[in-house]
This record gives sequence, structure tokens and C-alpha cells, in this order.
Amino acid sequence: MTDTRLSGTPAVLASDLAKAYGDSPALFPLDLRVEIGERITLIGHNGSGKTTLIRMLAGMLEPTHGTATIMGHDRGSLEARAAISYLSDEPVFYDDLTVWEHLEYVARLHSTDDWEQHAIDLLDAVGLVHRADDLPLTFSRGLRQKAAIALAFVRPFDVLLVDEPFVGLDRTGRNALLAMFSAAHSDGATVVVATHELSSVRDGDRLIALNGGNVTFDGSPEGADVNALTEGFASEVGAVVDAAGDHDVESNDDTP
Repeated sequence: MTDTRLSGTPAVLASDLAKAYGDSPALFPLDLRVEIGERITLIGHNGSGKTTLIRMLAGMLEPTHGTATIMGHDRGSLEARAAISYLSDEPVFYDDLTVWEHLEYVARLHSTDDWEQHAIDLLDAVGLVHRADDLPLTFSRGLRQKAAIALAFVRPFDVLLVDEPFVGLDRTGRNALLAMFSAAHSDGATVVVATHELSSVRDGDRLIALNGGNVTFDGSPEGADVNALTEGFASEVGAVVDAAGDHDVESNDDTP
């Protein structure tokens, strides 16, 4: 992890950040300050603006209005992108690269030293050591997500932006990912996770709830009525839990 901590500079700073598609707002103007080292959980129903916010901060989506900085650098800039590791809910891979080749490419792209053992440890944590020489293109949804997790953590970062990472993961994958979040946070990284996995809400320092593109709660998860905040998308949460299951449904799944 690079030491880019500037005195008084937040990890994430957004001012009047908004996104609309024609006349349809996806995210109303939002002001957000996330301090270096904070662990944020972002919750909300589908269409609440979570993914829109994460993707704009990651530089993957242009805002309609407003500005945002990452570690003091304009969102989307080379400096901001270098500081961010982004774990998407829709992993994308090169068709002709194996899992190991993906890991090597990302590690070398970010000038990561001694990456090989770290990569092996990551693959072991998510249960993909035996698939290191396989193409992610051939993987199931859950296995692709596990490969994406390894890619997100194989490189150094100051800010980790994560969008619905638990969908399709079995218990082993979920536990490994939660442990990685905790380790990154303990190492000083800023972690922002948009999720339906409500069991992880209280692991964070701060909870932010979105509803209809507006912030409806921003505060300590200890003082939050999560049931009230999640009313209206309980069925979505249940669907995610049902899809993941209580056992390692993906561990031996070789289907696409």
C-alpha cells in the first residue's frame, strides 16, 4: 500500500455529485466525506444509487453534476485510479488469460514486489489454487467472483471500492472476503462496500443508506435500525442469501 496520506486530505470527497439518465435521476446531488482508514458499509435496494455512486467514485461512470476526489486526486485521474482497487459486481476478464496470468498482469501493472506468494495465498483463501491455470471465461458466476476477489487484493491500494461482492459466493468465499476486508482495514486502507449482506453491516465504522438516489442515513451502525433502513428490499436480501446458500455450492462447480 502506498503512503499517500496527506494531512487533512480525506480518502473520498464528493461535492454535489449526481447522476441522471435523461430526466431520470439515478443519484441526487450528494456530499460525502470519507476519512482515510474508515470502513463504510453502503446499503440500499436495487436502484437506490449504490452502484452509481461506487462506479462514479471509481472513475467508471461520468457524473452529470458535481465533483469527487480520491486521496486528493480528481476521480478518474491516473493518480486516483492508482490509489483505488475496485471490485465490481460484474467481473470482467481477458478471454485468453488464465487466473494466474491475470494476477501477474495486475501485480506487475502496479509494480507490486514479491507478488507470487501473495497471489498463492489469495487463491488458497478463496479456494482457487487448483484452478490457477484455467481461464476465468470457463468459470461459474461464483468462481469468477472468487477470481475477481484475488485480483482486487493482489495489488496495493489506499481505497477499496466494492459493489455487491457476495452474490454467488459460498460460505467459504464470503468468510474469506470478510477476512480480507478486515485485514485491509487493519493495514490502514479505506474500505467502502455496497452490499445486501446485512450480517456484515456492523463490521464497519459507518453505515450509509440510500433510497431512491438520496442518502437516508449516515452514521454509526451501532445506532442504526437496520430493519427499518432495509424495509422494502428484504426480498432482495433474501434472494441474495438464497443464491449463496449455507454451503460451498461453488467449490466444485466447473460449469460456466
